[in-house]
Amino acid sequence: MNENVRLGYACVNMTLTERPKKLGGRVTTSRTARKASWYPTRDLSLLGERALLNATDLLHYLKWNEEHNIKLFRVGSELVPWHDQFELHELPQYDELSAKLLECGNYAREHGHRLTTHPGPFHVLGSPHEHVVDKTIIGLERHSELWDLMGYDPSYENKINIHIGGAYGDHESTALRWIKNYYRLSEACRARLVVENDDKASMYSVRQLYDLFHRDTGIPITFDYHHHTFHPAGLSEYEALQMAASTWPSDVRQCTHYSECRRHEFQRMFEAKMAKQNIPMNEVSEWPTFAAMKHDIDKIRIQAHSNYIKDEIRTYDMDLDIVVEAKAKELAVLGYRDIYQYNNKKVLL
Repeated sequence: MNENVRLGYACVNMTLTERPKKLGGRVTTSRTARKASWYPTRDLSLLGERALLNATDLLHYLKWNEEHNIKLFRVGSELVPWHDQFELHELPQYDELSAKLLECGNYAREHGHRLTTHPGPFHVLGSPHEHVVDKTIIGLERHSELWDLMGYDPSYENKINIHIGGAYGDHESTALRWIKNYYRLSEACRARLVVENDDKASMYSVRQLYDLFHRDTGIPITFDYHHHTFHPAGLSEYEALQMAASTWPSDVRQCTHYSECRRHEFQRMFEAKMAKQNIPMNEVSEWPTFAAMKHDIDKIRIQAHSNYIKDEIRTYDMDLDIVVEAKAKELAVLGYRDIYQYNNKKVLL
């Protein structure tokens, strides 16, 4: 793999989130609150408190990443809980929160970290329901505002990554509706928004994103390796990666997502266990305990993401940023680097 490739992870640092009290306790950027605890009175002080704690711990995450030479991180959308329900400046702790977010942004810039975000699947610009679109626009604008508060100029460098969110039985009509609503977003938000290929044949492949969205809007495409295996639309992995690459501006490094199949991951472990017991796979039905394990593995959704990544990522000698979406988060990145002795230096030269 190209040594210029940067591997990162998404949202949660398992090491810090599960840190015992004797070592300093839990560090998380996902504190939230039940809606019933603030909505009836519209008292936002609790949400502001949680947001400030989340932003403070984001800085802990970034410092940990720097110590472990991880320069790519996806910031979780829960940083400011319920942020689509109010204006950020309404938070009583807004000034403190703004200062802490700017501190995070300054640290990331000083140490060459790239930060991105990935709003949830309910952000659907192509929905036929106006209330869904309205809520989507608010949510996307809030994500963009957080980048503003962190001191970032609008750029795909700090991408706001979404899926189209459904074709509603008509890819072309949905695309036209999506593009119309895309232009309802602020210029700053559009300058950060990118789209990602899907893992279902009924939704959007890289080719469809290119033909139906990028051609009209210039929006970049985030190539997801794992999703592409389920919806290639006639493109090889290399062809799809190259097509997505052509949509990114020359001054912003292409960002991709990578994971592996959870079912295959567990199947590998199961086969190794069977081999250790010297039991042929074609005799598994004769061993009730192993047969039950095999049955459970076969029920795992084929699109589900693995805990770790074991295969060498094919980068085709391209300079890429790759967000690893494996469930073990930073542990998956560190494990991969150990397997392939890749980029394990504390500081990039």
